[in-house]
Order: sequence, then C-alpha cells, then structure tokens
Amino acid sequence: YPRHPVLKKRDDFEDVLEERRRSSDLRYALRCYTPTLYKGLVPCKVSMLKSIVLQSDHLQCVIKQVSSESGDSTECVAEEASLILDEMAHRMQLSTVRFFVFTLSKAFKRLFRSVCVNEEGIQRLQQAVQEHPVVLLPSHRSYMDFLMMSYLLYMFDLPLPVIAAGMDFMSMKFIGEMLRMSGAFFIRRSFGGDKLYWAVFSEYVKTMLRKGYAPIEFFLEGTRSRTCKSLTPKTGLLNIVMEPFFKGELFDVSLVPVSISYERVLEESLYARELLGVPKPKESTSGLLKARRVLSEDYGSMHVYFGHPVSVRSLAEGKIKRSQYNLLPRYIPQKPSVDTHEFLNDAAFRLVRIQEENMVLKPWVLIATLLLQNPDGMDLSSLTEQTDWLRHLALAFGAFLDWPDHEACSEVISCSLALHRRLLSVSAGHVQLSVTDAPQVETTPEEAVFQRAVVVLSCASYRNQILHVFLRPALLAVAMQSANSSRKDDIYNCFNFLRNMFSNEFILCPGDSVQDFEEACYLLMKRGVLQVLEHEIVMSASGQSTLAFLCSVLEPFLQGYQVTPYTQCANVHYCAKVWGSVFLSFFLSFFLSFCIKLYQDFHKILSSKTVFNIDNNRKYFLGNKSAY
Repeated sequence: YPRHPVLKKRDDFEDVLEERRRSSDLRYALRCYTPTLYKGLVPCKVSMLKSIVLQSDHLQCVIKQVSSESGDSTECVAEEASLILDEMAHRMQLSTVRFFVFTLSKAFKRLFRSVCVNEEGIQRLQQAVQEHPVVLLPSHRSYMDFLMMSYLLYMFDLPLPVIAAGMDFMSMKFIGEMLRMSGAFFIRRSFGGDKLYWAVFSEYVKTMLRKGYAPIEFFLEGTRSRTCKSLTPKTGLLNIVMEPFFKGELFDVSLVPVSISYERVLEESLYARELLGVPKPKESTSGLLKARRVLSEDYGSMHVYFGHPVSVRSLAEGKIKRSQYNLLPRYIPQKPSVDTHEFLNDAAFRLVRIQEENMVLKPWVLIATLLLQNPDGMDLSSLTEQTDWLRHLALAFGAFLDWPDHEACSEVISCSLALHRRLLSVSAGHVQLSVTDAPQVETTPEEAVFQRAVVVLSCASYRNQILHVFLRPALLAVAMQSANSSRKDDIYNCFNFLRNMFSNEFILCPGDSVQDFEEACYLLMKRGVLQVLEHEIVMSASGQSTLAFLCSVLEPFLQGYQVTPYTQCANVHYCAKVWGSVFLSFFLSFFLSFCIKLYQDFHKILSSKTVFNIDNNRKYFLGNKSAY
C-alpha cells in the first residue's frame, strides 16, 4: 500500500499573541494597513458595487421573469431587488475594522494562552490573492472563528474578507451594523422558492468574485457544529463561487480550506444544553454583554492552519464539461446538471476532509476519549499509561497532535486536567467525569441527570475532534469483528455497509470506499495489528487491544443507530393516538419498508447473531433478528 497523504508533514506554527503582549494594542490597531491586492486592482466602492449588481444582465433577466410571473411592474420588482441588496450588502469601513482589532487584541490576550498560525500558509495565501480570486473556507466550531479570521488577515496585511453571516446577527443593536462595517453580508437561513432573493444573492457574490473586490469567506458546514464533529457540507454557496469559472468568466478560483482548533471551546456547555433540547439563546447585544464573564476563564491555546489553495480549474478537470454553459447566454439562470451536483458534492466533502486532516489535536482529546470509555473513572497512573499508548497510536494514524516536547506525560496530563477541571474530579489519584462547579443546593434526580448529561456531552465533543483519525481503521475493526470470516471480500462488504450507513454521520468522500478500505488496512498493518494477505485479512497476536479500542470508538454511534428505530416506533404510536389511524397507516407504509430494506441489507452482511468480542467482559449483539 502506498504511503497515505494523511501522514504528510505539516507546517510549523508561530504564536501571534506573543508580540501583542509586548506592544501597544492601540498603536497596532492604528498602524498603516497596506493589503496585497488581486492583480493590483483598486477595490471599487460599495455604492459602485451595488450599481453593478443591480444593472447586471443576470439580475435584469430574473427581474423580468419575476415581473411576468407575478404581474407586478418591472420597476416594482427592481425596487424590491434594491431593498434586498440594501438589507444584505456589507459596508466595509476601515475605522470600524480598527476598532475591532483593538478590542479583539484585548480579548484574545485574556481568553487564550496562545494563538498559533502557520506562517507558510499565510505566505501561500499572500501569493494566491495576487493571482486569482480567493474563497476562504474555515471550519466552524465557535462564533470566534470569523472574528479570528478577519483579525489574522489584518495582522498579515491581507485583504479583509467579506463574510457570509446569518440574519440572526442583524437583530443585535449596534453590533450587527458594526459587523456589517467589518465585512459581513447578511443572508437568510433559507430562501425557499424566492427566485428574486436567490438572484440578488448569487449576483452579489459573483460580482465581488469577478471584480476581485475581496476574498469571499463562508462556512462549508453552514452552521456551527454543536458536537465538534464535521457536519455534512452544503453546496449552494460553493456552486455560486465556482460558476464564474464554469462559464469562462474567470480563469481560475482558489479555494483555501482553513482549520481552526480550540483547546477549550468557549461554547462547550452551551452546545451540550442545546443538544439536550434547551433552546438556543437568541443573538443579542445584551446577551453578548452578559457573556463577558468568559473573559475571566482560561481557554488554553488556539491553532489556525491555512491549507494549500485548491484550484477549481484542477478540481474540475475531466469532471465538468464547461461547453454546456456555452449553449445559453451567460446571464440566463441555469440549474446545475446532475454531473455538476455530483462534482460539487465530491469537492465539498474533500475540502472538509482537508479541514479535518489539518485540525490540531490537544492531549485533552485523548484523555476525553478514554474517560468516556471508562464511566466509573480511572486511576491517574492508568490514565497516564493509556493516554501515552493512545498518543502513539494516533500519531501512527497521522494525527496532527500538539504534544509538548521534552515534558513528562504525567505533567502534560495534569495540565490538561487542570484546564478542563469543570468537567471532572480528581480525588485520591482517581479521575472521573463529574459536575464540579454545580451550586451547593439540593437538586432533583432529573436535574442531577441533566447536569451529568451536560458533562458527558461536553466531553464527547472533544472526543469527536479525533474521530476522523480513527474512523476508517475503526470501521475495519468492526467489520472484522462482525464478518465472522477472514476473507477479504466478506470483510470489505461489511466495511462498505457500515461506511454507507455512517455516510451522513462522518465525512466519507463519495466513491472512495475502496480507497478508505485500503487506507484502513495500511494503517493497521503498519501498526502491526493485522496481516493483509492476497485473499484474507488476519489479526496478529498483539492486535487485540488495538481492535478492541477501535471498536469501542464506534460503539456509541452503533448503539445510537440501534436505539433510533425503537424511538421512532414510540413516536409513531404516540402520533397515532393524537392524529388517528390514518396517520399511522400512511407513515408506516414508508417507515416499515425502509426498516425492512435496511434490515435485509444488514442481515446479508451480518449473521443472525453477530457478536463483537471486544474483550472478555463485554459483548455487543448486532443484527439479532429478535431485536428488530
């Protein structure tokens, strides 16, 4: 098996806060800002940008269509388009940006011990913005992401991006307008069938891209990941930024994936409560002011990794027939073809995969993984020993692990436990997940369970950060345990079934099943866990503990997928009581056919009683017909 690209060497980092701690924040915010520009062009003014968008052939064509369909005059529809653009468009002002730079410098120095950036990535970006229009694609784990991105681009004299932001922020008094004047443009969460809104939005983005106005920034995942696990990417905006290339309006577009990693996420407990059903707090200025208490907390370090620019031209080579876009004038709206949809989906998954590979993992993610597998806690000595074993396994699998050099493992673990002390307790050398900052008042059993669940889900969000490292070997480990055969074909069939089942749960690139299987085989063979023969895959004598760990990594997700049908059935019976038997017969006709098909596929691969022999004490039954 060839050496896999995930084992590549990454760039080195530099702490950008180190200099900020030694000099004046005000002088820094007011310094001369001379960004590198696309082909040396001077960006047009906001008023001119609006005029270009409203007078574009594409938007004028849609205005006539909408006018014809609705019966309204073209002047009325054009006025509506102008109002949509006013609501949406940014109004970048350098004075507001300088205010944010000053404020964020103060905040970041209090929140983080360090903010580390790969300078080689910055140099690549500086080169890219001069050659082609650039689209920045950061990962999204916190509200801090887009603030940090603009802060860093200002710091390195790069053009400030225009950022796609949700309408939620507009309701924040003063802050909403300040964000607009810092480069944010606001879009609705969903457009529905609003043809005019979509036309204004797409033309606005494409105009900025074609004119080289500024880098476009948006989140491929669409929203913050509450689980800190990469979400299935959205392709709407990706299609918009690629379309000028498809239609020959731009020679190329550079997509820059950016991986933002947190040692401690600011919203960790908020996310856990949202996952448990607590409504998401509405964005407001008063809420922001109340949240200022986070400035007294320690959130450890933060890493920002700017990946290699990805050429849309190279991505599309041999996959997109650009000649199809010449059949109609460029300004006439065209729905993406099936081939284009598949290309966009594949490209989006690969870009998110790059984000995952460049995520910097801290020691705590290893500790959290072990503590979740041992709900009764662990002795500190055992935790130290197993964390060290897991560190070497993760590094062998290509993890981008930030582990302090020349520091004892016990010291590294003690520092991590101290940083995340709100999630655990350490007593008499025993470490256990627990609520340590709960008020000393009597709580009901329900409240106690809820608080415990918040801690477990918070811890799980850190475990999820390393899942991409273990995912493919874990799928292979479960496939080997469940196939009841050492034949490579049988194991691959089971691997492929599990991979398809989890295709909406993890980032698994479409059509890469064979590559993922070979990668998993290579990594486990390299680690000495198994031997891959011509027609068989055999576990080595020393591979049991590694396979047991990998199976336990996927255990919560397997159990979740087992529990879901029971929950859905309970919901169906409840709804039938409320809405009557008509609903029951209508719903079951679809739900049961789906379950039967899933079970039949599952049964073909797994025996009627398949046992995961993970260790001597635990057995997991999957595919037991009576359970369904």
